[in-house]
Amino acid sequence: MTERFVLWFDDRLGTAHFMKHALRKAFPDHWSFMLGEINLYSFLVLLATGTFLAFNFDPAPTKVVYHGPYALLDGVTMSTAYASALHLSFAVNAGLLIRQIHHWAALLFVAGIVVHMARVFFTGAFRKPRELNWLVGVVLFLLAMGEGFTGYSLPDDLLSGIGLRIADSVLLAIPFVGTWASFLLLGGAFPNSNDIGPRLFAAHVFAVPAAIAAVIGVHLAILWRQKHSQFRGPRRTEHNVVGSPLMPNYAAKSIALGFATIAVLVALGAFVQINPIWIFGPYDASLAASPAQPDWYVGWLDGALRISFPWSIHLWGHTIPSPFFPGVLLPLVLFGLLFGWPFIERAITGDRASHQLLDRPRDVPWRTGAGVALFMLALDLTLAGSGDVQARYLHLSVDTINVVYRFGFVVAPILGFIVAFALASELRRRGGVSAAERVRLRRNERGGFDEEKIT
Repeated sequence: MTERFVLWFDDRLGTAHFMKHALRKAFPDHWSFMLGEINLYSFLVLLATGTFLAFNFDPAPTKVVYHGPYALLDGVTMSTAYASALHLSFAVNAGLLIRQIHHWAALLFVAGIVVHMARVFFTGAFRKPRELNWLVGVVLFLLAMGEGFTGYSLPDDLLSGIGLRIADSVLLAIPFVGTWASFLLLGGAFPNSNDIGPRLFAAHVFAVPAAIAAVIGVHLAILWRQKHSQFRGPRRTEHNVVGSPLMPNYAAKSIALGFATIAVLVALGAFVQINPIWIFGPYDASLAASPAQPDWYVGWLDGALRISFPWSIHLWGHTIPSPFFPGVLLPLVLFGLLFGWPFIERAITGDRASHQLLDRPRDVPWRTGAGVALFMLALDLTLAGSGDVQARYLHLSVDTINVVYRFGFVVAPILGFIVAFALASELRRRGGVSAAERVRLRRNERGGFDEEKIT
């Protein structure tokens, strides 16, 4: 019966040849090639948990008086969105668990993208013919950040409202088009627009996930067409791929990784609290939570805003306010570098050849140094985004903390480049790190031990 069913399809679609080729496709065995699959499984968890949350959440801005199970907010006036998030957390079966799994999956999704991009960067996997997939990856990174931010802003609690207010301020700082952009995205002046919640909801539930799914599809299609790159090793050349076939070897590893990813996310959702919105209370424009930090992937933007100087420029009758420089110009420069890096490196090296074999980070010290410099810059800004927490525990003023990170903004990338460049150059000169000699210890007649080499 099954054979007849399969043959019926093959007679009409001619899929047998494609399936035979696909199931024998080779995948490299190195663990780092599976980092991207963590992102894929996290995205699937996001879709599943997000669907559950969407059925139980109302983004309406209408004001209501809360009389739910969380007694500390009983009688408090709040938006329907915030009351809905509280109801979902305390009155819907498994609601809080699903909410927390969803939030952890969002953090892991973005983290996985960053780590995957780092692997691609440091090994030179973005070089010809994979420049296009690098660009797709950067777009996916931007979409993931946007998806996370829109979801984070939906509950309309005090913390998310502050984040939305900062984002609106950055939008308004864009010369000429800032006001229009703010009205387009928020539907009116913040925070009084009644369209903010519904627009964020539509973007978070429909528009951005659809865009992410499309970009992932393009990414996988290009990957399938171009084949995997691979590290240097026996029998590996610029024209082949040495590894395990899709079926059954790689599929078994991938499915196991998928179950492990889901298990970790469920465990985090069950045992590690995240984003307890009931503690912050409903958003009130006259209040501000302190200390307060956003999710990690926008921490660098928050940190840049915190340590920037209150400088504005007046040009041709227009004012460019201070949030423009850390909130708009800096991200444009950094993401411009990410988008353009394959072409920048090609211009510097003159290398226009296609590459199937990957570099080790030590093989190209200046590229490794540049990557570490960018990492150090992002780390400095991210840490600056939690300056108020550090000031509290170190008993220092926030201004003092900001001065330290302003210094780090300049010095940390330079030091990172110098140290990484020196280490990579030295490792390249030595031909890598020599494996430690393996020995076996044997007790001798004097009561001590003699070393016996293991070959």
